[in-house]
Amino acid sequence: MKNIVFISFLMLWAGILPAQNINYSIPDRDDAKDMNFEIIGKVSGNYSIYKNNRNSHDICIYNNEMELKNRISMEFLPERITNVDFVAYGDFYYMIYQYQKKNILHCEMIKLNGEGKLMTEAVELDTTQISGSSENKIYSVINSDDKKKILVFKVKRQHEKGYQITSLLYDNQMSLIKKSVFTLQVNNKDGLFTDFLLDNDGDFVVGLCGRSGNREYINKFELLFKKAEEDTPILIPANLEDKTLDEVKIKFDNYNKRIITTSLYYKLKKSNIDGIYSMIWDKKNETTLKETSFQFNDSIRLDAKGESGAIKTAFNDHFIKQVIPLQDGGYAVTTELYYSSSKSNVWNRYDYLYGNNMFFPYSYGYYSPFNRFNYLGYYDPFNRFNMGNQVRYTCGNIMVFFFEADGSLRWNNTIRKSQFDDNTDSYLSYQLFNTGTDLRFLFNQKEKRELLLNSVSVDSDGKIKRQPTLKNINRDYEFMPKYGKQVGLRQVILPCMYKNYICFAKLDF
Repeated sequence: MKNIVFISFLMLWAGILPAQNINYSIPDRDDAKDMNFEIIGKVSGNYSIYKNNRNSHDICIYNNEMELKNRISMEFLPERITNVDFVAYGDFYYMIYQYQKKNILHCEMIKLNGEGKLMTEAVELDTTQISGSSENKIYSVINSDDKKKILVFKVKRQHEKGYQITSLLYDNQMSLIKKSVFTLQVNNKDGLFTDFLLDNDGDFVVGLCGRSGNREYINKFELLFKKAEEDTPILIPANLEDKTLDEVKIKFDNYNKRIITTSLYYKLKKSNIDGIYSMIWDKKNETTLKETSFQFNDSIRLDAKGESGAIKTAFNDHFIKQVIPLQDGGYAVTTELYYSSSKSNVWNRYDYLYGNNMFFPYSYGYYSPFNRFNYLGYYDPFNRFNMGNQVRYTCGNIMVFFFEADGSLRWNNTIRKSQFDDNTDSYLSYQLFNTGTDLRFLFNQKEKRELLLNSVSVDSDGKIKRQPTLKNINRDYEFMPKYGKQVGLRQVILPCMYKNYICFAKLDF
């Protein structure tokens, strides 16, 4: 059987076999369920996790048995920190944070080693004058898959002139490679942005989505592509013809120097989702290689739908979760069923996708990636949908589509699951890992009123294999798989809840 090597290998590392060992951290009374956290990774043989409680910022260092070696209070940090980002390497990591002082927002960087000790003093990267405290999360940080390039950027609306984008490109020593400032001329209806992405060459891309009206889906799409050493980007239009797009996902293919754009699409506005649209753009020749539309048939719709609902509406509650380039030029797309319901609020896909500031940077002056719904993978202990009413969250089947380099379907398959919870979705959805020979999915499944962690793999031919229930699991711990992180060749850390305290489990496979 031919092995597949995915581009995400560099980010997710590799490997997940049936679990051989699980180590849990001891619950700490300071780590209540309203704590914010980020799993930084494995640095110098230790496991570093950032924890934030209000104005308290700590780095916790765990050994191989997940015993706490040290909890370092970062009292040297300034007050009013509004966001932090980490970029981790084998023996150090960068912490890039922003904070407000009077009417100035500062973006600074510090470097720490595997013991959580400072290796540099704070270095100021950029400042921005703001008004009030409503615009205090304006800087975003992204890195390339190989972590040799880091981009700090901000997007500011300039009223009728469009947007001013400022980008600062660094190497892995945080030496500035290029600072660029350019203006993007768009109107309000063209003001929906996708995620910004950075490739191994230091080039970045973002999708610009346009609509015919404020309550319409996407009927115009362009890629904004900027080379690392250049100041002026180029715009790459998509030929949508009669198609209307849903949320757009973009992925760099670093192996083949391409950009893959995908979206669920409609033939008729506000009707049922018809299929998957894809556009492949070649960086080397600066040309569109292929635009394709794969239409779902009834067999695929039957596999995709949940426990209820009509076949024709099967994908109306599905969302694209990952786009995974393959070394041979093909790519995989995963989707997952997700919706919520309550007595007073009717689930609306449009409001879910476009009712947040990630896609509306012009709504408050600066683009910010942090005002996202919980489903998109960031741990948020505060339920944003529950306004005094009980809300039920439901996650269902995962669909996996493998496409050839020309956009034709190689195969598809379904990972069946049924998940629901009331007033939180923290334990729902899944975590995806790549072994280099197959894709592995970790997710909770309720069995006899208990949540059990399940592992399912999909190989290069589309064959699904369910691993035995993971051994040595302490059922007093409830896993939150979607917030987990691959930290080694065959290691993953998953956050979990133990009696209203957040702790962490390291799984060795």
